[in-house]
Parts: sequence; structure tokens; C-alpha cells
Amino acid sequence: MTQGSVRALTVALALFTGAVAPAAAQPKDLKAVARVPTLTVEAALVAAQAALADCRKRGATVAVTVVDRSGVELVTLRDPLAGMHTPETAWRKAWTAVSFRSGTTELVTLTAPGGPNGGIRHLPNVAMIGGGLVLQAAGSLVGGIGVSGAPGGDMDDACAKAGIGAIQDALELG
Repeated sequence: MTQGSVRALTVALALFTGAVAPAAAQPKDLKAVARVPTLTVEAALVAAQAALADCRKRGATVAVTVVDRSGVELVTLRDPLAGMHTPETAWRKAWTAVSFRSGTTELVTLTAPGGPNGGIRHLPNVAMIGGGLVLQAAGSLVGGIGVSGAPGGDMDDACAKAGIGAIQDALELG
């Protein structure tokens, strides 16, 4: 037998007999699967419809996107008269809010150019303009809503808040 064959046979035998150190013992309370709350598509649709309706009452033509807790789009609604850029901007606002777990209006100040967090503005998909809010249920992040197309971020925020308000009771019951 060659030295290589002996080494291979020794390794195989060690594995077979358990001579190799066993894996670390598992704690008795080890949880292998995380159960996390996330927004349903039904709730996302209600929130998007309410936000769109609120903006229409205010005279604004917008797009609204609702994302899940990972920033993945659940619903996008666009007024037929809203600009072609509004669906993507609405998604970016919702994604940004979820990604940084904060409303985009607050992030505008926190990420001011030249400040210590200014570089965040240059990350892909980030939209540092008002209109993106987080959705929470029982203290847990479950999604985000973004509105784009109103004359300013403050109105986009107000419409997004109306969308959240439409499902607030269901969120609180979580």
C-alpha cells in the first residue's frame, strides 16, 4: 500500500468509527427556524388604495408601493396621470424606509451631504426624500410604504400615513 492509500484509509476509518471530533453539542433550546411577522398582500393593497385616494383628494397624482419587511414589492398602484418615474421612486422610498428602519423624511437630515452618514445616499436603490414610511405590528417591522408624485415629500408622507391609518387597527392586532 502506498502512503497516500494508507492516509485515505485512515481518514475513512476515523470517520466511520467516529474518531473525528463530533460537531458541537446543540443547546436544548436551539431554534432552527425563525418565525417573523410580515405584511400580507391583502393589507398592502388596502394601504396602497387608501394612500392613493388620500393623494387624489389633495389633488396629487401619485404612485404608491407597499413592500414586505425585506423590501420586496407587494403592491404598486399608479394614478394614470402620475409621472413615469413615480412607481420606481415610490418603491425606492418604501425600500429605503424598510432598509434603514426609519421614515425617509428623518433620513434626509441624518444623511446630509458632507455628514458622517452622507455616503448612505450613494447606495443603490436609496431614495432620500420624504414619502417612505415603515409599517409596524406589535413593535415589529412588517413592511414599508412609499408614495411619489405629490408636490413635495411632506404631502407624500401625509398620503403614506393615510395608507397606514387604513390598516392601523389590523396592524395593532398583529
